[in-house]
Amino acid sequence: MIFNRVSYGFAAAAAGAFLFFAPAAQAMTKIERVVSPGGIEAWLVREPSVPLIAMEFSFKGGANQDPVGKPGVAYMAAASLDEGAGDLDAKAFQARAERNAVELSFRASRDEVRGSLKVLSDRKAEGFDLLRLALTKPRFDQEPVERIRAQMLTALKRETTSPNEIGSRLWWRTAFPNHPYSLPTNGTLESVPTIVRDDLTGFVSRTLARDNLKVGVVGDIDAKTLGTVLDQVFGALPAKSDLRAVPQARPEAVGKRLEVQLDVPQTVVAFGGSGIPRKDPDFIPAFIVNHILGGGSFSSRLYNEVREKRGLAYSVYSYLLPLDAAALFMGGTQTRADKANEAVGLIEEEIKRLAENGPTEDELEKSKSYLKGSYALNFDTSTKIAGQLVQLQVDDLGIDYWERRNGLIEAVTLDDVKRVARRLLNGGVLFTVVGRTQTAASAKQGG
Repeated sequence: MIFNRVSYGFAAAAAGAFLFFAPAAQAMTKIERVVSPGGIEAWLVREPSVPLIAMEFSFKGGANQDPVGKPGVAYMAAASLDEGAGDLDAKAFQARAERNAVELSFRASRDEVRGSLKVLSDRKAEGFDLLRLALTKPRFDQEPVERIRAQMLTALKRETTSPNEIGSRLWWRTAFPNHPYSLPTNGTLESVPTIVRDDLTGFVSRTLARDNLKVGVVGDIDAKTLGTVLDQVFGALPAKSDLRAVPQARPEAVGKRLEVQLDVPQTVVAFGGSGIPRKDPDFIPAFIVNHILGGGSFSSRLYNEVREKRGLAYSVYSYLLPLDAAALFMGGTQTRADKANEAVGLIEEEIKRLAENGPTEDELEKSKSYLKGSYALNFDTSTKIAGQLVQLQVDDLGIDYWERRNGLIEAVTLDDVKRVARRLLNGGVLFTVVGRTQTAASAKQGG
């Protein structure tokens, strides 16, 4: 769940131009590395033809830095950053953002805190100053913190009857016992009431620092101006973060199936096992293997077997999830209670078949063609482009990755995907099944 602060004045002023802005394919590779006078780095795609600026940024250290016994601190801190800062209380901060058509949001995930700023170029001074205040002088006043706490608790209560959330929490709790990944990012009904202001200020002071910052910018701003802005916005942050080490881990209980009885219309199936790290040379072949198995939507093996041939589900999918401390292969579906066993069996069968025999030459070529051609969909808004700039830095893939990426895919051979299919899919997966299951529940419902 993400708490967003949207300026409707921004949407009106932009008149839709921002949402549909995308540089030409050639321009997407024209990334400038900008280093401020104070040594802060950002990657920039300049586009002066549209008077808009999008900035995305990331700080390493998200929910994995929550205090022991208090999951939800990172989530609450991120949600509170724009609820008043400096001399502006929450109402005054939001009014200033609205008056200047500034859209600002923050969100916490397992491994990072991310933020986003969208502003018209003639209002950039106001937008960047609001961002500076939110990052360096958050207030965490009682009223907005209690309001956000109430929102979080309401959402958590709803999740106790959500089969998707029940299954997800059970999967992570089982796969990563005694590890930060076992805990839900948005906290629990027990932990959220115990979070105090010192927890929020402590998280921000330890996590939001210049040494773990990545910045991507797209729009009507030049490199010199951006260099000045970087120091103005981020320069007052601590030079060094104080992050707790997160141990590397592999999912446990693979090969098991856990069931939770819940009276809902459809049974929810989730599964996951070990994946391949993002910097591993086998990641691109694994990306192709996953596309063939369940990442290819209407063309995947799982879609063909589970939906097309048997009509067991509307959607069935798989994906790779490389985290800082674990690389995962994940997936899921929803189906009728009396068909859950059949759906799980088909998923297991297709995983095993692909692991043993690998893809066909035809599957490989079609997947490569699709993955190369569809890459441009990641760049159809300036916010997406800025996010990609940040992700490339987080993944340490190099500033020229856009230029190299399709070549890396094209270079993958049939022998590569057969070998990597065995590596990726032979380790087994952990299933969670939530709904009117056909066998006795072997796990308790909970969060």
